[in-house]
Amino acid sequence: MAHFLLSLGRVIKFSFQDVLRNIWLSLITIMILILTLSSVNLLLAVRAISGAAIGTVKEKVDINLYLRTTAEHDKIMALKAQISSLSDVKEVRYVSQDEALSVFRQEHVNDPQIIEALKELDKNPLTPSLVIKPKNSDNFNDLINELNKLESPIIESRNFEDHRLMLSKINAITKRVSDTGFVVSLVFMSITLLVIYNTVRVGIYTHRNEIAIMRLVGASNRFIKGPFLVSGVIYSLISMLVVIFGFFLFLNLLQPYLETFFTGYNFNIISYFTTNFWPIFGLEFLAASVVNMLASLVAASKYSHV
Repeated sequence: MAHFLLSLGRVIKFSFQDVLRNIWLSLITIMILILTLSSVNLLLAVRAISGAAIGTVKEKVDINLYLRTTAEHDKIMALKAQISSLSDVKEVRYVSQDEALSVFRQEHVNDPQIIEALKELDKNPLTPSLVIKPKNSDNFNDLINELNKLESPIIESRNFEDHRLMLSKINAITKRVSDTGFVVSLVFMSITLLVIYNTVRVGIYTHRNEIAIMRLVGASNRFIKGPFLVSGVIYSLISMLVVIFGFFLFLNLLQPYLETFFTGYNFNIISYFTTNFWPIFGLEFLAASVVNMLASLVAASKYSHV
């Protein structure tokens, strides 16, 4: 056990010496790792924000069935009950002509021309409506198909297509952003592999005389390759610490803008990453370390036979 700990201590010592001796290569390697990890975290942030934005929009999505002004109240309530019984419907609310006019006035209170135009009309120009909120916006199209099957003489018009288009655009944008972020992360990961591989190769060339002496005195392959593998973990650790510090600084600058955008909704990007700190940053450190060690192992196996 004592021999193992002594060997481990020497491997770690040689690793730090290697990192410091090839300081410029080490800095380049760390910078590439920082860019790789940052791109991954930015992708996670974008997905979290877009997911919250989609959820916010979907909560506001409703469907309007506009009714004839001559529709009798009991027939409206019967239609409301029929729609409420549909499996994809969460809630149905009846909006009378007077309520619709009141809401319209509030929405355009700062538009004097519209308010003045309303005053000149001798009757309420708006129609009563049924506002339908879907139970699950993912089943939005199914609900629309069900509503299109309704045949009632009191229905004057239906407002569906705008919401369909809006949801499809949001989903398309989210997919495009995620795909782009994934490609960027893969590019940086590939560059990281190449940089680590070449860093180890240069390190082995720099230490070729020392490696030759180690072999002469009977050092094992594990002892010779060990420092290069540990160097990969050191690069990952330093990069991860820098990324965590810089990324949370970025999130603190971003949060006030998100609070403005998500007014009335409890979304905090800092809390998201804090709550998921170990699953996110722990897995990233583990993945970066494994990738770096694999690249180091391949390079060390190929070039350490001196």
